[in-house]
Amino acid sequence: MPQPILDPPGFRDPSSAAARYLDTVRRQIDEAVGTQSAALETAAQRVAQALAADRFLYAFGTGHSHMLAEEIFYRAGGLARAAAILDPPLMLHQGAAASSHQEQQSGYAASLLDRYPVAAGDVLVIASNSGRNAVPVEMALIARERGLCTIAITSLQHSRAFPSRHPSGKRLFEIAEIVLDNQAVAGDAAIDLPGLPRRIGPTSSIAGILLLNLTVVRAVELLVNQGVIPEVYASSNADVPGWNDQLIARYQSRLRHL
Repeated sequence: MPQPILDPPGFRDPSSAAARYLDTVRRQIDEAVGTQSAALETAAQRVAQALAADRFLYAFGTGHSHMLAEEIFYRAGGLARAAAILDPPLMLHQGAAASSHQEQQSGYAASLLDRYPVAAGDVLVIASNSGRNAVPVEMALIARERGLCTIAITSLQHSRAFPSRHPSGKRLFEIAEIVLDNQAVAGDAAIDLPGLPRRIGPTSSIAGILLLNLTVVRAVELLVNQGVIPEVYASSNADVPGWNDQLIARYQSRLRHL
């Protein structure tokens, strides 16, 4: 049986890859929150306004960014009126390489958005670290045309370093009404390791999920301060009999994946 490691040098040594990655993530989170406070407040206000008006919060992403959509959907402590836009060909489980190809194709976002009962006054969060692929760009353009408030979670450093893959020539940050910069480096992976030709340690998901949850938490706080109590899920693994059942019954016909 392997003996326990009492002094893990890989994490105690500040020059180790693991320690540098942890330090990078900490700095990135501090920078993301510190530089985006005004945008976060605006995003939270728009979400609160939508919920107070009986509208919905939607979230969408392609590739690994779809995790942000799942993060707010049917989640313990999450909003009952939060909906994920999930499309298997744009995720990873039906073919990761194929999903990378699909997200670059124009003309796909409109038919995808048509599958969801979005309406003017709703809020749509679009997560895309690069912000350059056709589907998220097109999603933002169409959502704005339909009267949705669009919030981008993206890396400005990466987006500004590469051209758009959408015919408009626009990148996500140039279209969305509100932009939250996750402060990820171009290429996402942040850690150089001697002897390894490519960087390791991606950071966009960690920062993006935090920015999204900060927006939701602040929006709920704004609502409660106004005397509006939003519906929030309990943990399915906690002893709160019937709490989630009533929310599912209320919204199952309006939320596609519930």
